[in-house]
Amino acid sequence: MNKVNRFFASRWGIIAVGAVIGIIAALLQKLGNPGNMGICVACFERDVVGALGLHQAKIVQYLRPEIPAFVLGAFLAALLFREFRARTGSAPIIRFVLGMFAMIGALVFLGCSWRAILRLAGGDWNAIVGLAGFAIGIGIAVLFLKMGFSLGRSYPAKPVTGIAMPALMLGLLIFAIWYPSPPLFKTLKPVTGKIPPGAMYAPVWISIIAALVIGFLAQRTRFCSVGAVRDVLLMRDTHLLCGVAAFFAAALILNLILGQFHPGLAGQPIAHNVHLLNFFGLVLAGLSWALAGGCPGRQLFMAGEGDGDAAIFVLGMMSGAAIAHNFKTVGTGPNAWSAVIVGLIVVVGIGLLARE
Repeated sequence: MNKVNRFFASRWGIIAVGAVIGIIAALLQKLGNPGNMGICVACFERDVVGALGLHQAKIVQYLRPEIPAFVLGAFLAALLFREFRARTGSAPIIRFVLGMFAMIGALVFLGCSWRAILRLAGGDWNAIVGLAGFAIGIGIAVLFLKMGFSLGRSYPAKPVTGIAMPALMLGLLIFAIWYPSPPLFKTLKPVTGKIPPGAMYAPVWISIIAALVIGFLAQRTRFCSVGAVRDVLLMRDTHLLCGVAAFFAAALILNLILGQFHPGLAGQPIAHNVHLLNFFGLVLAGLSWALAGGCPGRQLFMAGEGDGDAAIFVLGMMSGAAIAHNFKTVGTGPNAWSAVIVGLIVVVGIGLLARE
């Protein structure tokens, strides 16, 4: 067990796990997930919210099994390696608000940080602008951290607090396998014409197994796209960045092999080329994720470890998905700029006011 722990904590361990995640993401796209979206935590949570009827955008309603399986994979790893610790109490309402605006910003860009990397690995040059905004957002958060920003410590809690999110996700996973309709909503695949994103998905059991593996491995290595940039800016530490680089490289190589690399700006799947919105959408998301302590994937994995504050952040993101679609702030929607501006004001305000 100690040798396994040492490997996962090593540079080669994070590189291997990053490469595995990149390979799985490219394969899930080949098996049916949307273009350049083998994995996207923000988009998948949005689809789950739609399946539950919390927004009525009919083209993105599908209870994607990857989301609950990410949490359960991390939960199993935490139990196996005795790292499950129920804790909470670190500014939960602030974390909810940060999660909400992180999702709003991500859906303006049309993807989380993981999808931004996968979009680039698929040849979508619009992702370069988004990733620049992502890095700037984290850079702003690092300035706040240096100024004393803190949401306070979390405290040990009763086991039921830590088990609540994994139990909720187990229920969602059962629904994803069974998929009763009604009460769940599901995007229908048209007989002819363009297939909407909610009707594009890999086989359920393959998605579940793949996501369980990712959740397990990511929990062991603390894989985090936000932490990769933050650690370089704050401590000049490239450990996590090596994992993210391997994630990108593996996805790029497999996309080239599978014929999924299509370079260009126009005509990219589930994307737009309004560059300022792409940039500022991920500035907002990157800043929110960094202030909350981890990317959307990392928040799911921490929730699986028993972190009630991360679970609140996840619920905030899911609420943000409903708000984004109900108030038409997604992509280049009519209220996208308003949402980004309001979000930046609120999140920057949190960064300033939560300094010790």
